[in-house]
Amino acid sequence: MRLSQKARLLSAVLAPMFALAACSGGSGGSGGGGATGGGGDQQVKLTVWSWDGTVEGAVPGFQAANPNIKVEVVNAGSSQDEYKALDNAIQAGSGVPDVVMFEYFAVPYFAIPGKLADLGKYGVENFKKDYVPGAWSDVTVNGKVYALPSDYGPSALFYNAATLKKAGIDKAPATWDEYYEAAKKVRALGGDYYIAQDTGDIFFLLSLIWQAGGRPFKVNGNKVHIDFTDEGTTRAVAFWQKMLDEGLINTKITGWSDDWNRTLNDGTLATQTMGGWLTSTLPERAPKAAGDFRVALMPQWKQGDKVGAANGGSSFGIPAAAEHQDAAFKFLEYFTHGGGLSSRVDAGAFVPNTSVLDSQAFQSKANQYFGAQKVGAVLAEASEIVGSGWQYPPFFEWARSVYGDLASPYYTTGKGSLAGILEQWKQRCIQYGNEQGFQVD
Repeated sequence: MRLSQKARLLSAVLAPMFALAACSGGSGGSGGGGATGGGGDQQVKLTVWSWDGTVEGAVPGFQAANPNIKVEVVNAGSSQDEYKALDNAIQAGSGVPDVVMFEYFAVPYFAIPGKLADLGKYGVENFKKDYVPGAWSDVTVNGKVYALPSDYGPSALFYNAATLKKAGIDKAPATWDEYYEAAKKVRALGGDYYIAQDTGDIFFLLSLIWQAGGRPFKVNGNKVHIDFTDEGTTRAVAFWQKMLDEGLINTKITGWSDDWNRTLNDGTLATQTMGGWLTSTLPERAPKAAGDFRVALMPQWKQGDKVGAANGGSSFGIPAAAEHQDAAFKFLEYFTHGGGLSSRVDAGAFVPNTSVLDSQAFQSKANQYFGAQKVGAVLAEASEIVGSGWQYPPFFEWARSVYGDLASPYYTTGKGSLAGILEQWKQRCIQYGNEQGFQVD
């Protein structure tokens, strides 16, 4: 589906946001009577919507411990498909699942109008210390917790050590200035050699801004302020604009494409700055590069600093209209925080739980694909240094597709600038947000 089509679809999906709030009350904390807790002899069936394959692996252990609760995990499609289906179910007043997976930026969209249950009634504040601060912040809206973190994407630098060595670079760039110099050396290899690719990945650009101290989105209840002119944002955007202007970035290859896999495989794409979850998919995308790749913290804006950002990650919440909320929370806690967590980690989930990240087992395990590097220790540190105070606007699901439409002409023609695209994006967001009932400036 083309991005323009996505934008039109999402506009239709998100438009009834506040109209639906009135029918989101559901059955409250009790969730429809004693059956919700899974106690006694009455059976409860939970429906969980998830595109995370590791969740289903936690079901057998949970059902063994809770024989009166049966769990069905349903893949409702892509995140966009799932959000649309959830809104439709809430509006129809039937078919609302008990537990739902959300990307972090989607939590405010469902939480602010009352579509998600406040998990405070279950004492989730006691869990806070077992999550890295960035992930806990992502599920907290206006001081209330509406979801539990399930996986996390601390931004890290994945680099092909063999390619960098070929370019005369012995170690990963520690600063963005070093990264710029490394980019010129890699490009000097000729052919298709580039230090990175970019065709308008908003999450990558925002991670640069985030790490540089920019905070372009400020959300306070129903009020949203957007500003791409603060010092941190300006610094990050100017740097990446320089990289693009000097031809140091491959703007022909799109992430997740066959060409992307090819360049990762043959070493012509030297680095990729992405979420820590790339550790699980890179081996299958670039099997020929086994042993060449390594992982490092993001390059820093200032020598000696240790500041990071996040790129992706997900959580699970309970719709306010869910029928079996108490039983739903039992399962939610089990696979994100309790006894089901270990099976998900064993299956490859990168979780933001400090009980896992700080463990000797996680940090000391050598990953053979990454040259026997102990990548867990690097990613655990990357998770802890994510800069605080970042916010997404509650309509970001719509906004990210619109950014793609605005950025595409620049990356195909070279006409315009990132700053200009961001200003256009801001104006579109202001218009759309105000149409949805927010106060956006």
